[in-house]
Amino acid sequence: MFSAFSSINSHSIRAGTPAETAVKRLNGIGEVLSGLDISAIRTEDDMARMLWTLETADKCMRMILAEFRTERGKDQVVRETRSLIDLIERVRDELTGCCTANC
Repeated sequence: MFSAFSSINSHSIRAGTPAETAVKRLNGIGEVLSGLDISAIRTEDDMARMLWTLETADKCMRMILAEFRTERGKDQVVRETRSLIDLIERVRDELTGCCTANC
């Protein structure tokens, strides 16, 4: 499992402002990512699905970030997005390194 994402708790955030809504979306993406399991990868298709999931999450987060470039509360959205994007990059690097050796 990607334990880096497991500390995200979207249930603790109640959305009231657009920025809070964005952060809640980001936390939802983090929850999906926390369910991914590198050890379950057995084939190149498994790796492709995992990379596709990471890429889709990355694109979704970048879209959320783009919506808030000028909004109030953007600092929190930017922080959350950058944090998740950095984690995705690290996991992607780990995944491609792991599967290059095993698949």
